[in-house]
Amino acid sequence: MNAIVYKKYGSPEVLEFKVVEIPIPRDKEVLIKIHATTVTTADCMMRRGDTLLSRIILGFRKPRTKYQILGTEFAGEIALVGKKTKYFKRGDQVYGFRGFGTGCYAEFKRMSENGSLTNKPNNMSFVEAASVVDGATTALFFLKEKANIQKGQKVLINGASGSIGTYAVQLAKYFGADVTGVCSTKNIALVKLLGADKVVDYTREDFAKSDDTYDIIFDTVGKSSFSHCKKALKSNGKYVVTVMTFKHVLQSLLTKFGNNKKVILAMSLNKTEALKFIRVLIEEGKLRTIIDKQYPLESLREAHTYVEEGHKKGNVVIWICRPN
Repeated sequence: MNAIVYKKYGSPEVLEFKVVEIPIPRDKEVLIKIHATTVTTADCMMRRGDTLLSRIILGFRKPRTKYQILGTEFAGEIALVGKKTKYFKRGDQVYGFRGFGTGCYAEFKRMSENGSLTNKPNNMSFVEAASVVDGATTALFFLKEKANIQKGQKVLINGASGSIGTYAVQLAKYFGADVTGVCSTKNIALVKLLGADKVVDYTREDFAKSDDTYDIIFDTVGKSSFSHCKKALKSNGKYVVTVMTFKHVLQSLLTKFGNNKKVILAMSLNKTEALKFIRVLIEEGKLRTIIDKQYPLESLREAHTYVEEGHKKGNVVIWICRPN
């Protein structure tokens, strides 16, 4: 099968087109023919080996063999099933998440049927479904599971035009919050279209220095800090961040003691139930995806370069089976 492999950390130039063996599913595994995947900021960080956590998992000096194909989210079709599988059959159209398991920059991927995998939304193409997986489930996890978002709360989404932020705006509105989105000038119209009640242009205004206060500040891009945002939080407000840097971990620990305002960070592991919930919202027309650009698998270097520029709007999709 065709795949994109990297054997050392570095720039997009380390990504190489290779022909590798098709994996064979074990008894409780399925083999997925991948139609589409994505390039996320996390994929780029893993490729560079930026964080200590990624080096611990993927390999300190270079990526271990089993992690040399990147790609964390996908949509595709069940090609083969193991002898003891219960939940899927050949031909099922699915979408799912691999996380640090990676492996989606390839024509086929083997995974446990008990992993983050379920049937894709009926009203979405494979390209659209692949773009939903990580962003929507991450937004749901942090807003609902960690911040316990409630109807009527004031919520600010920093990075509202990104792959997590676009879903966070929509989900916060779905849960009945008053939503402020933070983005650049060129993305204001998009964030309003997604349902934000107010939009702050960060190139002209610092939301943390205004008189507005929020029950939840959700930083989807990790570019702010608790100390900077603290004054913009209500007395029992929550600062939620998806990027697990040393600074954010330390702030989270410090706010556990004697402070009503909290820093919340965590990792969402199995996403199956979240994917099922998101599928219902999509099929009911309550959640949409934003796709910035699409590339074929052989143009993956170009896609990584674009994502690293930091200006993508929504999602960048890689199609492996050419869309109809």
